[in-house]
Amino acid sequence: MRQGLTIGEFATLTHLSVRTLRRYHETGLLEPATVDPFTGYRYYAAEQIPSAQVIHRLRELDVPLAEVKSILAADDPQRRADVIAGHLRRLEDELDRTRAAVVSLRRLLRPDPDDLRVELRSVPARTVVAVRGHVMLEDSTSWYDAAMAELDAAFAPAERTGPPGGRYANELFTDGAGMMTVYRPVRGPRATGRIEVVELPPADLAVAVHSGGHGDIDVTYGRLGSWVVEHALAVDGPVDETYVIGPRDTPIPADWRTEIGWPVFRLTPES
Repeated sequence: MRQGLTIGEFATLTHLSVRTLRRYHETGLLEPATVDPFTGYRYYAAEQIPSAQVIHRLRELDVPLAEVKSILAADDPQRRADVIAGHLRRLEDELDRTRAAVVSLRRLLRPDPDDLRVELRSVPARTVVAVRGHVMLEDSTSWYDAAMAELDAAFAPAERTGPPGGRYANELFTDGAGMMTVYRPVRGPRATGRIEVVELPPADLAVAVHSGGHGDIDVTYGRLGSWVVEHALAVDGPVDETYVIGPRDTPIPADWRTEIGWPVFRLTPES
């Protein structure tokens, strides 16, 4: 009497190779309906085809085997949906990183010397509200988001007098950890929670504008640094970023505009 579909037939129907089906059996991900005790032949039931197809689709999305197993084992449809959604978010994040890397490489491989405009700018001393901290480079994005959210919650748009900015110590990039200062200029600076009233000293900066998302901002940093080496005298000091248009203004990265200020020593007075 026929016990079900042979492993070869099941492989043909599900587009999962015989080798893969054997591995799934060994790991307990997809066990045959029956195994002949004398021959060891594996037989599958037709009712197992949908599960095999789900596994095939999930593996095409690079869902780890352990997560695939938890998805199939979950009785709660919402639990299954949550696990899949979490993996899809990771894939989307990875896709964003890949796109940013592609843009960076294209800019590096086909540089256009005319698309970098550098302005020498003297910035006066300013009183701002800020959040400061010693931060690991890998935590800098999440730390920035939390600090800026705190500033935004404490000071309504009507109180703000200009775009937000950040100052980043050289050690943040050279050593992987350093001081970060995220600030906003406001009409009535006041301290609350982690927020301090900070006096930013005057500075002479070589300023370039980075257009677009921040995934390839390092390319603009590199080109600005090269310009400074050739045309100015660099001095020790934190790099200054001003988020003229940023994530809090528009969710479209292509519309973002970030001014990068590299500290320099002005050899000639302003005309």
